[in-house]
Amino acid sequence: MLRPIDNAVRERKSLNGLWRFAVDPAGLGRQSEWWRTSLPSAREIAVPASYNDLFADAAIRDHVGDVWYQTDVQVPRGWAGQRIVLRFDAATHRATVWLDDIEVMSHEGGYTPFEADVTALVRPGQGHRLTICVNNELSFQSIPPGRVVTLVDGRRRQQVFHDFFNFAGLHRPVWLYTTPSAYIADVTVVTDYVGGPATLDYRVVASGAGRTHVVLRDASGVVVAQSDGASARLNLANATPWNPGNAYLYDLEVVHASEHGTDCYSLSVGIRTIKVDGARFLINGEPFHFRGFGKHEDSAIRGKAHDDALMVHDYALMEWIGANSYRTSHYPYAEEMLDYADRHGIVVINETAAVGINLMLGARLTGAMDLPAEQFGPGAFDGNTQATHMQAIRELIARDKNHPSVVMWSIANEPDLKPKGSREYFAPLLAEAKRLDPSRPVTSVNIMFNSVDDDSIADLEDVICLNRYWGWYTDNGDLTAAEQVLDAELTAWAKRHNKPIIMTEYGADTMPGLHSVTGEMWTEEFQSAYLEMYHRVFDRHPAVIGEHVWNFADFATSQGIMRVGGNRKGIFTRDRQPKSAAHLLRRRWRTQQSVPPERGTH
Repeated sequence: MLRPIDNAVRERKSLNGLWRFAVDPAGLGRQSEWWRTSLPSAREIAVPASYNDLFADAAIRDHVGDVWYQTDVQVPRGWAGQRIVLRFDAATHRATVWLDDIEVMSHEGGYTPFEADVTALVRPGQGHRLTICVNNELSFQSIPPGRVVTLVDGRRRQQVFHDFFNFAGLHRPVWLYTTPSAYIADVTVVTDYVGGPATLDYRVVASGAGRTHVVLRDASGVVVAQSDGASARLNLANATPWNPGNAYLYDLEVVHASEHGTDCYSLSVGIRTIKVDGARFLINGEPFHFRGFGKHEDSAIRGKAHDDALMVHDYALMEWIGANSYRTSHYPYAEEMLDYADRHGIVVINETAAVGINLMLGARLTGAMDLPAEQFGPGAFDGNTQATHMQAIRELIARDKNHPSVVMWSIANEPDLKPKGSREYFAPLLAEAKRLDPSRPVTSVNIMFNSVDDDSIADLEDVICLNRYWGWYTDNGDLTAAEQVLDAELTAWAKRHNKPIIMTEYGADTMPGLHSVTGEMWTEEFQSAYLEMYHRVFDRHPAVIGEHVWNFADFATSQGIMRVGGNRKGIFTRDRQPKSAAHLLRRRWRTQQSVPPERGTH
């Protein structure tokens, strides 16, 4: 799905701003057809933003069910004769949309865009009422999964099987945009770089018959290749590659001309090749070592809303600390984040929202004693869950396939891969990701309670990604014992699978300002000692080609006895102030290169 752009033949109009908002605790809105008139008892709300923390009201923060948004849209008079499209960049976790009294679309999945052609429903120069019902409920069939329970007093509570707050609402921009009546619907680009010469394969999908012409320009605007046809290969004799930390972008312009008019679309293209060679991860033929973080879209007041100012600051902090990469844990991030990574040479592992396919972890997080006995099957994660999960993978790859910063797809975070049926559930998902995009490696992220002997799908993955907290959740505070366990486990993984290993999570909850001479847990001294221990072990294992600390910054979670004001494993506080460990990481990472120093064998 192509993003809205402004050019000579396309226009876009942002619908961001203050909308009308109503909570629907009794679930009456659909039955009473709230979309037909002004929302009852409405208040103003900012779009984009999570709704949970905008108001001083616990009932809104913890609401389970439907909420309603509404605004009035003025369609520009100059859009007469154009195709007009309504687009939501995200609505968490599902939504139904009405334009005036007409339902125009529904969508499942809280982090990918959806849109509808509304040309026949709007009148240029006139105003229209736009209403969207957003639902935040999670079930065993949703991605991410969860469960809604009814308490004895009649209240409904959302149980989540993941350790971050279930922020909901319109988190990303809303657009009205135009195309010509005959339009470019999709563009796919795949590049191959071999040290000078390069190829760029493109495929264009257009709405009707016509002539397609493609032009590739370098960063200075000089035409370096062009071709006719909806698909072709462009050859570049001396290409400039997109490299980590040294991003070079070409401009690909696609023109589609038909008897109904001419459409034009441009996108930035980075020429690079990703390959896995044994235990090496290669970008443009050179070994790459991941240094960075698992992150979250999370900030005070805004929740999961995209914010350009916060984005620029977070990237500045990553540059300051020497990070070269991050994982979109645990859902696709806003497209603006990937555009920024493309322009600045930051490497991204892109992940679906499939976090929490793990009944054992769900029981630990919720305290529930009545979860299903069997993880995969009726009453738990079944064929409907798998179908939702499959669609999430398809939408992720369709949205982000052209970003050079994206080097790998992660189909899930911390699923339980021991139970019967796990391989049958995940193998088709991995196969579909590989079918949709053979140019990138595919992985999932292994939880620490799934050992090398328990993981049922590691042989199907290109890279081994491990989340490990030895010394925190187990061997609490005993870093000597934890070092021995971690060392032995990495030896076992490397011996079993000749594949790259990325430590996608390791970290310790840390209260800023808490100190101890003896380095007790929760202190800043312990966090630093903890990271130093892991780094010693990493440096002994050549197969470890990546270290992503959990987490970039403290973030909000559901209430619970494990969390004081959220998850405190951030290297930065939630308001982006550094803890002591930030300076430790800066010293380590800023002295490293993309190719790590000579590492010992084990």
